[in-house]
Amino acid sequence: MDQAAATVALLRAKVRGHGWNSLATEIWYAGDAVRVWKELVEGDSLVPDPRDSQLLDEARDDVLRWEKDGLRFLTVLDPDFPSRLRDIREVPPFLFAEGALVPEDRGMSVVGSRKASERGHQIAGAAAELLVSKGLTVIAGLAAGVDTAAHRAALAVGGRTAAFIGTGITRAYPATNRKLQAEIGRRGLVLSQFWPDAEPSKSAFPIRNTAMSGYGMGTIVVEAGETSGTRIQARVAVEHGRPVILTDMVAERTQWGAALVGRPGVHVVTGIDDLDKTIDEVLDAQASLALALEAIGSVAPTAA
Repeated sequence: MDQAAATVALLRAKVRGHGWNSLATEIWYAGDAVRVWKELVEGDSLVPDPRDSQLLDEARDDVLRWEKDGLRFLTVLDPDFPSRLRDIREVPPFLFAEGALVPEDRGMSVVGSRKASERGHQIAGAAAELLVSKGLTVIAGLAAGVDTAAHRAALAVGGRTAAFIGTGITRAYPATNRKLQAEIGRRGLVLSQFWPDAEPSKSAFPIRNTAMSGYGMGTIVVEAGETSGTRIQARVAVEHGRPVILTDMVAERTQWGAALVGRPGVHVVTGIDDLDKTIDEVLDAQASLALALEAIGSVAPTAA
């Protein structure tokens, strides 16, 4: 309770020089949100400010209310907080979760246009089915179009799907996906990095896409336009060192897609069979890297 309340209070205190992501990193490195609160807020003045105590009390009340309302609140210090998210500089300081949290959840994002073509819907569904067949979680943003097609396809074949939403956990956007969101919460996982009642906003969706990139093992871009928000996740995934798989539609029809071609970790596929092969190559490469890192870590330094 104290750690959760201190985290919430820190985010509301508007500490000079610290945004949400830098505070999350500060808390994670310190391993103690209460200590960070005392150092950055209480320790910032010679005379205690009663407003600081009020912020902390309000934060405790909110955490208790969320718990009473059945909302699951995780801070970056929580053992169940997704470990891959801690690896990125944009790590969220907290998450609200509905559904089953899986340690080291192995999955890939399937993303694309809200106004996808029929072919885009088909590719999204086929990609989701491929991921499920390989025991992977299908990650998407619960938007209309490609996201919805991917979520539905994963559920239809009995697979696991995780939805990163661009609103608070008590909201649904678009409203037409309210039932789908509830079903994913029962059978998979819904995650939000915003306050529970937060409405959709233009700034929220790029933030959501960045977290999706960090959570997954890679991103599959099905179909997107020149100004699609999907391009943000593709670019950020490259920065995160996560593989990006572009369909030929994206690589050939968008300037940003073409600009990514040839970058390390970026693949272009021309069909479902090619996608199947590329996913396996990505998984094999990541497994080999993990084994290599494990081997390096197990070698004890020799005495001089």
